[in-house]
Amino acid sequence: MQSRLKIGIISYRSNPHCGGQGVYVRNLSRALTDLGHQVEVIAGPPDPMLVGEARLTMLQTLDLYNPDDLFRTPKLYELKDPVNLIEWLGVSSMGYPEPLTFGMRAKRYLNGKLDRYDIIHDNQSLSYGILSISKHLPVVATIHHPMTVDRRIAVQSTRSLLKKLKHMRWYSFIGMQKYVARRLQRIITVSDFSKQDISREFSIPEKRFITIPNGINTDLFHPLDHIKRESARLIVTNSADTPLKGLYYLLHAVKSLSEERPVKLTVIGAPKKNGGIEKLVKNLELSGIVEFTGRVDDQRFIEEYARATLAVVPSLYEGFGLPVGEAMACRIPVICTTGGALPEVAGDAAKIVPPADATALKDAITSLLDNPSECERMAEAGYERVMKNYTWEMTAVRSAEAYRDIIHAYR
Repeated sequence: MQSRLKIGIISYRSNPHCGGQGVYVRNLSRALTDLGHQVEVIAGPPDPMLVGEARLTMLQTLDLYNPDDLFRTPKLYELKDPVNLIEWLGVSSMGYPEPLTFGMRAKRYLNGKLDRYDIIHDNQSLSYGILSISKHLPVVATIHHPMTVDRRIAVQSTRSLLKKLKHMRWYSFIGMQKYVARRLQRIITVSDFSKQDISREFSIPEKRFITIPNGINTDLFHPLDHIKRESARLIVTNSADTPLKGLYYLLHAVKSLSEERPVKLTVIGAPKKNGGIEKLVKNLELSGIVEFTGRVDDQRFIEEYARATLAVVPSLYEGFGLPVGEAMACRIPVICTTGGALPEVAGDAAKIVPPADATALKDAITSLLDNPSECERMAEAGYERVMKNYTWEMTAVRSAEAYRDIIHAYR
């Protein structure tokens, strides 16, 4: 019988309601404790809302990205802490200092406590503080995908030189991440595609990577057979104004499609107020066709999937693509792009189109709406694919195996 591991998971900002990193920490920590391991998640705000037996330690930060008090001005006494001052100066100069400063806070918290852990697992902060811990304890980091891709797409999405410079400043933490990642002995990533991209973008040999796919929370995402699927109803789980997510192209596809046939699009979440997506919906006159749900609870989330005819994932790039797996787990046919690892996750259980191509999205939607038998085939194939390949128990088992190998090599 394998011994129980003592695992510390570092997570600087892991929203449990959106974003792959928050989902990753919440579900991996639960699955590891279900296997009998001792897990402490050391996190910054927002509360990752852990489930299961994992212990949560919340480190105090300035929390300058809290949407209820965005970019607040800190009190003078708060800036007496040098880490807080560094964070405030970084934000004030349009940077994103949280990976750096949270690494400092984690190092400060762990000082004198390293004997509590067999290994530290960093969730993509890749900060100098985490690197310094690796001199005293085995450390592995998960890199979901290289942030250089986000930076490149953000810079390319605007013609304004000022906005390009703002994007470059925002992503200036990437230099630190490259430096730290190159000095860690092993790195976990979530797809072979991400492994190849990170290897190339960060100049790290592929042999230093361990590919462990994400799981899908099949306790939450599952078929609801008692709910009737509605006709020509599309669902997308991304309301972000981030160019990387490709909602811009889906909205154009829906506009074109609506001129030929009745169609509805449900968007889980809400766009930024007065942001690009909100303006685009208005300009395309889609307010009667597109519904933004705002934040929804878990039950409403899967009910929206159950009502949908098709799920669409229009991202330009994904390191894994949880929305593809979640839709397939709900037994909903999926259309996704070739962006990043999406084809690797979807396999032959989805209709796949080029990224940034509204016409291709529209044609794919039309094709499936006109072919119910193909929709049924894809829905069944997707469900079977998730149950066979993408459960969090599988992810936790493989992660624990990786931890043991890393600990053995370190010693």
